[in-house]
Amino acid sequence: MASHWVGTWTATPAPADGVALSSPTIRMFPRVSIGGNTIRIRLSNAAGTGDLVIGATHVAKRAAGAAIQPSTDRIVTFNGSGSVKIPAGSFVVSDPVSLVVAPLEDLAVSIHVPGDIPASFGVTGRYARQFNYLSPPGDFTAMEVMFASRVIDDWFFLSGIDVLASHDVGGIVALGDSITDGNISTHDAFCRWPDQLARRLIARGGKQFGVMNQGLGGNRICHDVRGDSGLRRFDRDVLSQPGVTHAIVVLGVNDLRNRSGLAHEVVTADDLINGLNQMAMRARSRGIRMFGGTITPFENETFMLGAWSPEKDAKRIGVNEWMRSSGAFHAIIDFDKFLRDPDHPARMLPIYDNGDHLHPGDVGYNRMGDVIDLSLFD
Repeated sequence: MASHWVGTWTATPAPADGVALSSPTIRMFPRVSIGGNTIRIRLSNAAGTGDLVIGATHVAKRAAGAAIQPSTDRIVTFNGSGSVKIPAGSFVVSDPVSLVVAPLEDLAVSIHVPGDIPASFGVTGRYARQFNYLSPPGDFTAMEVMFASRVIDDWFFLSGIDVLASHDVGGIVALGDSITDGNISTHDAFCRWPDQLARRLIARGGKQFGVMNQGLGGNRICHDVRGDSGLRRFDRDVLSQPGVTHAIVVLGVNDLRNRSGLAHEVVTADDLINGLNQMAMRARSRGIRMFGGTITPFENETFMLGAWSPEKDAKRIGVNEWMRSSGAFHAIIDFDKFLRDPDHPARMLPIYDNGDHLHPGDVGYNRMGDVIDLSLFD
């Protein structure tokens, strides 16, 4: 059967504000969704202002802590070379790597960046909700237990892992904000709702799907903040993902909250509806089945005091009602319905709330993954 590349893990490239690096090795531990015998690595310099030089990259299976399983260690090359230069704003895809990877397995990707990178350069990365490691200066990519100067909660430069899969294997992209990214979930517990979706798909058996988490904390539909808006990054982060067949968009709450406080960034319900409709149309034109996730309640959130109001909640309700009734999406995943307090619909049910009344906790994130009807992907 013919084969093709499918994304099995992703991290959205975005600016890691104020980060400076001094010739470190960065060891990170992505958990794949689907497995295979051949993989490739994607590295990004999306936020960089100049050429990024990667001196060495290794991939292996994780052991424990900062350790790898030495027998699985592989050198990653780019056009046959162990080093690669990534122009500003660009990304690179590695040569194929022969490594047998099981579904839901933890890998270790080790990257050495020679030379100093000042904060003004623009390091590409975002928080991971996982314990990764940053070394003192030096190339420790092949070291079994990497000498780590400190633990970090970031994905630096690593933006994707693809697996060579049979042609009937599909790919699901989750496009969202911090609620998709799993903000404030427990570190290394893999409680993001796309993680739970991946686990359920593997447990179900049958047709396989790689799950690609393209959540980005603070992300909005209409305006940039800490990276590109949903509309601006849609082509890169959804349409261009390897093997994508389905997508789920869960955006809009940050547009309503307007963390910037700028008057020209105040949105109407129609602004959000028009943006979501554009995403749905663009996905359909590529043959991608597009699902809309309703905006979850956030009454009296404490993450940013004063961000909620009855007027904003009315806009949220209007957008959700449009999503349910318009037919713009192939289907709706009604996260609002399943997380809200039925006796007080403007707020999240306490069992699902992490305490800030905006983000779910571990139970809430897993609940989101559980309420997705798997028959949508049949």
